[in-house]
Amino acid sequence: MKKLALHWKILIGMLLGLVFGFIMLQVGGRAFTEDWIKPIGSIFVKLLKLIAIPLILASLIKGISDLKDISKFKNIGLKTIGIYIVTTVIAISIGLALVNIIQPGDGVSEETIAKLTETYSENSSVKAKIAEASKQMDTGPLQFLEDMVPDNAFNALSNNKLMLQVIFFAIFLGISMLLIGEKQAKPMKKLFDSLNDIVLKMVDLIMLSAPVAVFALLANVVVSSDDPDILFALLKYAGVVVFGLVLMIVFYCIIVATFTKKNPFWFLKEISPAQLLAFSTSSSAATLPVTMERVEEHIGVDKEVSSFVLPVGATINMDGTSLYQAVAAVFIFQALGLDLTFADQITIVLTALLASIGSAAVPGAGMVMLVIVLESVGLPPELLPIGLALIFAVDRPLDMCRTVVNVTGDATVSMIVAKSVGKLHDPKPKEWDDNYDAVK
Repeated sequence: MKKLALHWKILIGMLLGLVFGFIMLQVGGRAFTEDWIKPIGSIFVKLLKLIAIPLILASLIKGISDLKDISKFKNIGLKTIGIYIVTTVIAISIGLALVNIIQPGDGVSEETIAKLTETYSENSSVKAKIAEASKQMDTGPLQFLEDMVPDNAFNALSNNKLMLQVIFFAIFLGISMLLIGEKQAKPMKKLFDSLNDIVLKMVDLIMLSAPVAVFALLANVVVSSDDPDILFALLKYAGVVVFGLVLMIVFYCIIVATFTKKNPFWFLKEISPAQLLAFSTSSSAATLPVTMERVEEHIGVDKEVSSFVLPVGATINMDGTSLYQAVAAVFIFQALGLDLTFADQITIVLTALLASIGSAAVPGAGMVMLVIVLESVGLPPELLPIGLALIFAVDRPLDMCRTVVNVTGDATVSMIVAKSVGKLHDPKPKEWDDNYDAVK
């Protein structure tokens, strides 16, 4: 009998998690879910984060050392950054177009605004995000470049939030290995080649528990959700964001079909386990090991490309988050009865683009970026907590949706870059038990 594909197992786990979460809400089982179900999902996310940095380090060093030619790396790098910028601008533009046409903020009553303000404006999480955004805005124009360079490689390797520093160190080490010659670099290259294969096998093993893990993650999301009445009041705003995100997925499919000549439905099927995990975890960084495994083994992108494009994308490519910021910023102005000029909306495009580059690939980072966008278009500081309160109730479910788009965008760009440099080949998927018979 044919085995059920992984993406179907994960989807079943997600649906059962939603049903279980709703049942627990009805019977007062929130404490049970948080004590006995949530830890299963948390352990799974920790395992993915555990291998993220070893995978980036091994994969990127292996990819660069396999190039034999530094000019190829420059070519891949320039194309990657250029395409990421273009897709982000398109995402922001789609968001602005939809929010101006549908105008979801005009339908929010004063009573709803007052209720949301009372519920969330003094929320500690809202205040923390405003403080974090203020700290980022106080930095100099080249601070992001300074932050990319680690002063201690081991410190960078011990912190998932310092992914750009890990990428810098890996690129620096890989290029240095090329420059000392193949003979001298051979022992180090064999080490990282082996480490890369081992970490990818760890991904396969971790993914065996994915269906159970997403059940736990989704069940916890449901039981910790906010007041249903508040969620319903924000349905129009959430609908605009989700519609925009769906349009971005359609855009990616068109790009895949046009530039790589691959079937877009095949592409979505192969990347779907990473998309479903992105939805469950709300984290591009946590999903990165799975994204790399799917893109390399199941889509056929060569490691020379994927090892650079995907880690960089998880850090700076935030198409879904940027689209959400465009919609959220205009929605807040509409709901509060404030005007935005055309020049202000151009400012939103530029600020959201720049903010996405420095955004962390973790849950909730989009709201920190939103504060920076709102400040750039002149929202009065005293209205910032109210503005964030308006959208805070639906931020988590929207965060889950926009992370799916972020991950899909990374995979799309890796395919385009690979095709442009002749590094897109037939996929060669591996299973966790390929060598099991030899060792059991």
